[in-house]
Amino acid sequence: MSSTPGSPTVVIGAGVVGAATAYALTGRGERVVLLEQHGRGHHFGSSHGATRIFRQGYADAEYVALTTRALRLWEALEAAAGEEIIVRTGAVDHGRPEVVDAIAAALADADIPHESLAPEQAAERWPGIAFEGHVLAHATAGRICSERAIEVFLTLAERTGLADLRFDTRVTALEDRGDTVVVSATGPDGTVSTEATRSVVAAAGSWVPTLVGALLTGRGVGLPAIRVTQEQPAHFPSRLPDEAWPSFVHWADGDDVYGLLTPGEGVKVGFHGTGPVVDPDHRDFSPVPAEAERLQAYVARYVPGVDATKPTFISCLYDNSPDEDFVVDRVGPLTVATGFSGHGFKFAPLLGEMLADLATGGAPHPRFTLPETVPAPAP
Repeated sequence: MSSTPGSPTVVIGAGVVGAATAYALTGRGERVVLLEQHGRGHHFGSSHGATRIFRQGYADAEYVALTTRALRLWEALEAAAGEEIIVRTGAVDHGRPEVVDAIAAALADADIPHESLAPEQAAERWPGIAFEGHVLAHATAGRICSERAIEVFLTLAERTGLADLRFDTRVTALEDRGDTVVVSATGPDGTVSTEATRSVVAAAGSWVPTLVGALLTGRGVGLPAIRVTQEQPAHFPSRLPDEAWPSFVHWADGDDVYGLLTPGEGVKVGFHGTGPVVDPDHRDFSPVPAEAERLQAYVARYVPGVDATKPTFISCLYDNSPDEDFVVDRVGPLTVATGFSGHGFKFAPLLGEMLADLATGGAPHPRFTLPETVPAPAP
């Protein structure tokens, strides 16, 4: 790869954000080299598994607006792929009135159809869930076929002839040379390669702080404190037909809880952002026993439509920013994407467009920029 202005963009990471970025760039006629340290469709990061929630239920007007933009892009992706990627099950929020009412107000301001229900009404409609507090439903939500979504992004990018996808290829260094970055990587056969580019997108989620930290420091910039945690939701066997399950969020008095059906696997239920801090390269994939027991006790109380005694635990990473806002910005030839805090998947096609904008010289979204610059260290 040359360091001329026409060189390909190097995208690091083939999770949903990296895959969406490769798709967005190739859709603009840009050449892409995508480097992924694991195999295609691997289970080591934040994007694996068959389902994720799509919902518009934010109390923050800006995020509600972003969900609307993302939904249009998901629908465009479905049209391009000729397949359903978001299954419209609807979503239900319940629990603390101040949170649920704030979400309702934000949806109303955005003219997104929704309805408020008493817990008894909600229980009659969705008998698999025990509701409390205020209840809010909106029909534009559902579940994303997440494994298929990633594969669609990658396949459509490949079909353009502009994407070179390299799996089992680990990036070992990024060398800042001013207008270019030299990317060093080790391939599946142990061969070390170095590539120079004027545009590199680090979309490696939990690995981003280690990957880009030194380069950013050298330019007088730092990431916010990204805390990587191992989350341990579980699938529970359903006692009800598939169509009985909406996606749901419980704004509980303790930790917030999310849930959705994964057809063929059960109903996935998990606490949001409560897992232990881990090194993404050295983790045991096992639930903390006390937390596993706590999740089962929660499910036995609030999700009567499943068998709480038979969980199948799964493991994924959260790359948590201090305020749960995303970090999507560019410094010189480096574009950074991290801090998705367990709620980024639903925005994937929009994040891909944002990152493609940055990689080709566009401006960042002001909310997601890196912190204020700090003086660069003395040479």
